[in-house]
Order: sequence, then structure tokens, then C-alpha cells
Amino acid sequence: MNEPTHATTAANAAVRTTLPFDDTGDFDLVERGFLAPLPDTVTTEDGRPVWDARKFDFVAGDAPATVNPSLWRQELLSGVGGLFEVVDGIYQVRSLDLSNISFVRGETGWIVLDPLISAEVAAAALELVNSHVERRPVTAVVYSHSHGDHFGGVRGVCSPEDVAAGRVRIVAPEGFTFEAVSENVMAGNTMSRRASYMYGNLLPPSATGQVGAGLGKTTSTGTFGLLEPTDLIGHDDTSIVLDGVELQTLYTPDTEAPAEFVFLLPAWKALWTAEVVTHVQHNLYTLRGAQVRDALGWSKAIDTMIARFGADTELVFASHHWPTWGHDASLELLRIQRDTYRYLHDETLRLANHGETMLEIAEQLELPPALARTWSSRGYYGSVNHNVKAIYQRYLGFFDGNPATLHPHPPVEAAKRYVAYMGGAEAILERARDDHEAGDDRWVAEVVRHVVFAEPDNTAARELLADALTQLGYQAESGPWRNFYLTGAKELRDGVMVLPPPSTTSPDVIAAMPTSLILDYLAIRLKHRDAAELAGSTLLVLTDVEERHLLELSNGVLHNRPAAGDEEVAADATITATRAWLNGLLAADDPATALTSGDDADITGDPTSLLSVFGLLDEFPFWFNIVTP
Repeated sequence: MNEPTHATTAANAAVRTTLPFDDTGDFDLVERGFLAPLPDTVTTEDGRPVWDARKFDFVAGDAPATVNPSLWRQELLSGVGGLFEVVDGIYQVRSLDLSNISFVRGETGWIVLDPLISAEVAAAALELVNSHVERRPVTAVVYSHSHGDHFGGVRGVCSPEDVAAGRVRIVAPEGFTFEAVSENVMAGNTMSRRASYMYGNLLPPSATGQVGAGLGKTTSTGTFGLLEPTDLIGHDDTSIVLDGVELQTLYTPDTEAPAEFVFLLPAWKALWTAEVVTHVQHNLYTLRGAQVRDALGWSKAIDTMIARFGADTELVFASHHWPTWGHDASLELLRIQRDTYRYLHDETLRLANHGETMLEIAEQLELPPALARTWSSRGYYGSVNHNVKAIYQRYLGFFDGNPATLHPHPPVEAAKRYVAYMGGAEAILERARDDHEAGDDRWVAEVVRHVVFAEPDNTAARELLADALTQLGYQAESGPWRNFYLTGAKELRDGVMVLPPPSTTSPDVIAAMPTSLILDYLAIRLKHRDAAELAGSTLLVLTDVEERHLLELSNGVLHNRPAAGDEEVAADATITATRAWLNGLLAADDPATALTSGDDADITGDPTSLLSVFGLLDEFPFWFNIVTP
């Protein structure tokens, strides 16, 4: 990796003069209540590593010149891991995954809050609290929201049999299952590929590589699962009792996730804020790709938390970072977070109504000093810059109103024209090298990417672009920005590293998908141009779940709709099967053959159109290029 340039060194040094590094209060909070260290490693049953707590041991002492000192401070805090007592009866395991797992003592067992990403790390966390506090069964699991780092490890703390027998209740916000599975499926392949950039999973942990994600260290890589909720919390629900413990609930959809809730534990005066309030300015748009979040709704949800729970709150703890103890400190954290999202929202729209464009607003908007100098408002995960763009996009979309930007050329075609206009690749690189030496790496990246897209085999261009991205990564305060820059630089130098891809459609995810969503996903995978001349219809009857769906292939599109009751439906074919058969069909390597083989489905009529569909399903490559065409 490159050494930091003078511009990078100066930029990072300047950060130290603008932020209150003498405020070390968070370092006392993050150590409070420590009970036991993490295991050094967590592995699968066959020995594959899932988590190695030691790989970030290098994050210690003062920030090196290759890391923004504000981000380094955050990663020092995020790296303090282990089992902690929040208060007698509430315990957390931190830094065993991207998120925290928490344990609340019920009358007979543990209530588990947000069981991490992977079963293996969740099981290790459960063993920590059982070994060092008290060995008890799990009686309830709470999913705060629909992101995978808050439910994926559920099989590490309970089994489907536990849930089916009523030994374990699983509580989630209304809409949880649909949002959890749809985000992982409909655009899951692309989202997961971009997540490999966002979380720095391809970078070596080092002062010139991955130091963390701002929200936590990084993601575990074990067994991802999903057990469906037994209880749902919606707008009208204000309380639920789990294993003798009352949770006073507040449904907060369309904040950090489309389906999310928070609650007060009145027995402890402890407010669990899920991921709505943490020690970071969060993403209004996540760089891995997802629906833009509602900054105004987010701010209002925190305001409601203050109004409803503030008087009874003596501590705040969450699914990321460390707790905040004390009534005044807890309310201050809530107010700061509330004001941050509202300021970003209102100021972005104020400037937009002056005719400022998305890029112009993002370049000029700054938080006021009282917010900007508060550590919990710093952009370690989100950032002011890309959060402003998210707000603009939510209200006004991708188009800035200038007709010259309405129909631009796609990247490769535009790049060829740019390079020709600017006098050719060599002339561009000569000037760009001077700009790189001068520290103007934002401009170098903007210009030289055109050379890379116009001439992808131009080694000098790739190296110069990689050098510019490296310096931008060294300067970034946001963990995801750093990881994006440095991963892009790595792939420019070394090419795309092809590893076993993650699965966005695990058996648990498929089983949790509504049938209509499975059929919509099949429609996305259809090679539509190849199917444009085909037509036909099929009635799908799923006997075990008492569902009937009509599939119609028309003009390269696969439609589906419920076929109500036992009404006669004019269809070319009827397939009578079970939902388990459909799940297996979606996971099969050769769905067209699986459709007609075996005795699990009864097919009558002419299934030609459906056979055509399953013969034309696309396979999505995971390791597609990002920084090169």
C-alpha cells in the first residue's frame, strides 16, 4: 500500500484541531461493567473461521498517518469487546460481530436481543453469559429490525423445535419478515457485492487496510438463518410481557429500517434504542444499496421516544456501540441524534428550494458546531455528504433539473469521448500526476476513471487511479467510505478476487418468503428478451398452505396473482404441490429438470410455458466489476 502523501498527512492532522479529542468520556463508558473477554476465534463445526477477535489488535495507541484520527478514535472504542454488565440483569456481548447481542434476565431464562449475523458467534455469546453470569435457557428472542445483523444468528440461541413447542417466543416489528427477505433477495446479489466494498471484507486488517466499519468492526461469516416471529409489534402495541419482563414498546418503521421498534424496560429504567439511536451519524442511504431512509420520520421517532420514555429513562443501550448511563446523559444523546437528522433534512430542503442541486448542497452543508463537535453525530457510518444526497434523492430523485444531465452517455461511451476531448490518455495522465502530487485526489479520481473505462488495460491509469483512491481512503472519516476507496484501489491493482460468494437466498430466507415474493423473484430472473415470443398460463396449487396462484407469461413478463378460492381458472396447466416443493425448486441447480422429475408435484395439462420459464432463468454473477468496465 502507498505511504500517505503530504496532503493526506495535512488533512488528517487538521482533524485533530477541529474535534475535542480531550473529551475521553466514551473511553470510560466503553469499559464499564466488563466481565469477561471474547474467545480468540469462533469457527464452524468443520473448523472454518467465522470471527477472529485478534485481527484488530493493531488498532491501539495514536492514529497512524494512514487513518483519519476521528475514525481511529471510533475504532479504538469499537474494538473494546467482551461480556459486559449494563446493569444487574442486563448484559451485552460486544465486538463479536458488526452488532451487539444483549441478554435480559427473565423470570426463568434469558431474553435475547438481536442475535447477531451468524449462529456460531451468537452461540459463543450465549456461552459467555451462561458461563460468567448464570446458566439459563433462552425463553425469548427479540429482532429489533429487518437487517441481517440483528436476526441472522438466531439458530445459535434457539432451534425451530424450541419455537414450535412454545419454549421460545420470537418478537419482531410488524412487516419484519417481508422486509427481511425482500432486501436479501430482490437486489440481494448486487447489494452483497457492494457490501464487500462497504465492510472492507476483501482488505487485510491493517493501518493501510481495514480498520472497521464505524458502526462496528466488520461482519461475521458463519451460518445465516431466520426463524419467523411468533409475536409482532405494530403501531397499536404499547406493551408486551416476555418471561415476566415488561417491554413498553414503540413501533418506529421507516427509520433505520423499514420495520423496526424500540422499547423501555421499566424494571431497569433502560431504553433499548435498537439502531435508531447509536453513537454515530447513521446512514440515510447505505452505500451497499438500499431504499433511502426517511430523515424526517427518523427525527420524529426519536422525539416520540423522548416524549414517551424520557422521564423514566436512566440508561440507553442499543444494538451497536456502548451504553449511556444517567438520565441527563441519556436524554442528551437522544436530543443530539434527533436534532442531527432533523437538521440534515430541513437544511437540505431549504437549500433545494433555493434551486441548489444535490451535489451543490452536499458540498456546502455542514452541521452547526454544537452537533459537528459531538462525537455521536460524526459521520463514521453515514456522512453528511451522502446523507444530504439521500434526502435530495428521496424528495427529488436522480435528476437535478438541468436538461444537460437528463440523458448522459453510459460510463464507457462517455469515457471514450472524455478521453478524446481531453487530448488522449497520455495527456490526461500527465496532468493528473501533477494534480496527485498537489493533493487534489478527488479530481484525479474523477478524471482518471474515464481513462480506465475508456482503456481498461491501461496499467498506468489504473495505478494512478488506485493511488488517488488510496489517499482518499486514508483521509476518510467514514468507515464505509474508507473501505470503498481502499477496496476499489485494491481491485484496480490486483483485479477482482474471486472467492466463494455469499448466498442471499439461504433455505431459511426462502422458507420465510411469501409465495408471491418467490414468484416475483422468479420473474426478475427471467431472461425477458428470450421469453418475449412465449405465452401461456399455469395454475399453481399449494395444498399445505392452501394457496392458489395464477402465473401468466406474456410479452417476456411473468405475472402472478392469487386465484381466489376454488374458482375455475382457465390455464394451460395446473401444478398441485406443496410449498416445500416450491422452496426446493427455487434452490435447485436445474429447476427445469426438477420441475418434471420425481413424484412431489402433480402436473396436468400443457406445462410448456412454465417449462420455458424455468429454462430461461438467469444466473447472477457475484464478482462483477465495479471500478473497471
